[in-house]
Amino acid sequence: MSYLPEKKHILASGIFNQTLRDWQGLNCALTAKNFMYPIFIIDNENEIQPIKSMPGVCRYGINKLKSHLEPLVKNGLSSILIFGVSEKLPKDELGTHADSNENPVILALPKLKKWFPNLMIACDLCLCPYTSHGHCGILNKDGTINNAKSLKRLAQIALSYAKAGADIIAPSDMMDGRIGAIKQILIDNDFGNKVAVLSYAAKFASSFYGPFRDAAKSAPTFGDRKCYQLPPNSSGLALRATKRDVEEGADMIMVKPGLPYLDIVQTTRAHFPEYPLFIYQVSGEYAMIYYAAQAGVIDLKVVLLEVLTSMRRAGADVIITYFTPQLLDWLANKSKI
Repeated sequence: MSYLPEKKHILASGIFNQTLRDWQGLNCALTAKNFMYPIFIIDNENEIQPIKSMPGVCRYGINKLKSHLEPLVKNGLSSILIFGVSEKLPKDELGTHADSNENPVILALPKLKKWFPNLMIACDLCLCPYTSHGHCGILNKDGTINNAKSLKRLAQIALSYAKAGADIIAPSDMMDGRIGAIKQILIDNDFGNKVAVLSYAAKFASSFYGPFRDAAKSAPTFGDRKCYQLPPNSSGLALRATKRDVEEGADMIMVKPGLPYLDIVQTTRAHFPEYPLFIYQVSGEYAMIYYAAQAGVIDLKVVLLEVLTSMRRAGADVIITYFTPQLLDWLANKSKI
């Protein structure tokens, strides 16, 4: 009796050298275009502040951005996602300084466009870094979200970012109807075909955000965000949220966090194949991989590339990751990794 497999079931003949192995997953290739770099911009213009909970990641004052980004752009950096961090500016219930003339994002955008005219700049849009309560919308007196007032305020901020030079508005607040409100105000002010909207469409109420809230100084002062971010056990709700945002005019869609939600990425890709799909490898994911590598438990490059490849395999087009500078270094002498 023969135990040899049938000819069509012989797999080793298709993976015995690197070129053959590469051909098995050409749609999973990692190039510089596949990465978006998140950056924290502070209102202390001349400071660089290391973030304790995210070793290797810093907050940058406006006057430190150019020197930080120049070598990255030279290595192929094509897009960034910027977050404003308020230290000196007072916070209030309406997030007044989210789009004031003193806001670090508003101040940085014209300079970034001048320094790096070909760099695609996305602006995270949320009220939490600028509100006294740390929540992502305007609140009623009882502490619940006032959705109508939140949409109006978010749309105002989106327009301010567009006027300052943003290429992409990326609302992360998860308020119902925000995409429609933002698209409408952009259209009404002649930015409808000049500024794109990247929706945090499937953003989950995740425990992996802890280091980010330290970095952005945006933790809520009471309660949590479970009433407007998606429950981690939901899949149908994620699909509904994405469909809603697509119908309201989102140009691109995102799943956040990354690795624990690859099933959502795959489902989203299957239902919306015509939309660029982003995935955010969030702060907690970054910290886990970093600390494990520092402890000698894993090989950073081998594990990181495996994780990122899994994200591409699941269907992500663009990966937002704090590892982007390291990845661009690895890519500097070759077109893919």
